[in-house]
Amino acid sequence: MIIFHSLIITGLITRISCIALWPLEKNLSCSQYHYQDLINLFNQCFAETHNTYLIKGDNEPIYLPADKQRAYHGIYFAYGYFSSALHECAHWFIAGKQRRQQIDYGYWYEPDGRTKVQQQLFEKVEVKPQAIEWILSVAAGYPFKVSVDNLNNEDINPQPFKQAIYQQVLIYAQCGLPARAERFRQALSQFYNTEKTINLTLFSTEHC
Repeated sequence: MIIFHSLIITGLITRISCIALWPLEKNLSCSQYHYQDLINLFNQCFAETHNTYLIKGDNEPIYLPADKQRAYHGIYFAYGYFSSALHECAHWFIAGKQRRQQIDYGYWYEPDGRTKVQQQLFEKVEVKPQAIEWILSVAAGYPFKVSVDNLNNEDINPQPFKQAIYQQVLIYAQCGLPARAERFRQALSQFYNTEKTINLTLFSTEHC
């Protein structure tokens, strides 16, 4: 399988534009974890209040604000991947009102094959989205895998990035998630019958 990745550079923000299908994702029961459940939950939470819908895409993910052809905002995730849906939701939860009026929040993309400096930039600004994705994954009882999103560089040590994401999880657990992220986390925990609060014993850099 060919998997395309990209990096948002403008404004010191990154977004994985196409999430790989994690190995663990292949082994999960389709009946237990189906992207349509995420679509239903997200749309129940935000379709009316934010005119925003989570939508299965047939290509790389993209965020499209409402326009003359479409009366609603759309978060399109990659190929029906459960993990991609959670990741794209995480970016939407962070994006402010102005950003949400622009295609892909107003950012442009740098392709895979980044330099060491570019990779460090990616890791710095991708910490919060992946921390939120991790928290949402735990709320769904779904395995989370950190993505360094740089297939052309085999020399990357993911441990510092994993630790930075974990530290951000600790901050969110103590200070609270962004309001929309918390609303969705609660919806996930209720639907999947998981713990109602963020249980830090369920987070470990050894398993992500």
